[in-house]
Amino acid sequence: MKKPVHNKKNLEPFRKKLRKNLTPAEAFLWKQLQGRKLEGRKFRRQHSIENFIVDFYCAQEKLIIELDGQVHLNATSEENDLKRTKVLNDLGFTIIRFENKMVFDFLPSVLQEIKDNFRKKKSKPPRPLATPP
Repeated sequence: MKKPVHNKKNLEPFRKKLRKNLTPAEAFLWKQLQGRKLEGRKFRRQHSIENFIVDFYCAQEKLIIELDGQVHLNATSEENDLKRTKVLNDLGFTIIRFENKMVFDFLPSVLQEIKDNFRKKKSKPPRPLATPP
């Protein structure tokens, strides 16, 4: 039997607590992502994958967005973030990180970088034009 990867039951109380207590940067970015506002993509906030709770997750794109505040600016946190990123990358997820300040000061650039990480759908080749008999 395959073990669950997403939203493990034991992490539910932590996810709920984090959703109720978003950081100002998370709340600000969430306003831009919720309700499929960004190119129709559905994002979830405080979603768990394996034993990690990620800030934002888009299942359609297998894309994770992490916002890093002051708590991430030390050697131990940076090492933990690298390990976490490797595990999630190995599972096939793309992770992009932004400092909280970037979300407030450069929101259009942040949103563009998120969009740039969407996998482009392969379009079908155009049908040949019908030629008159």
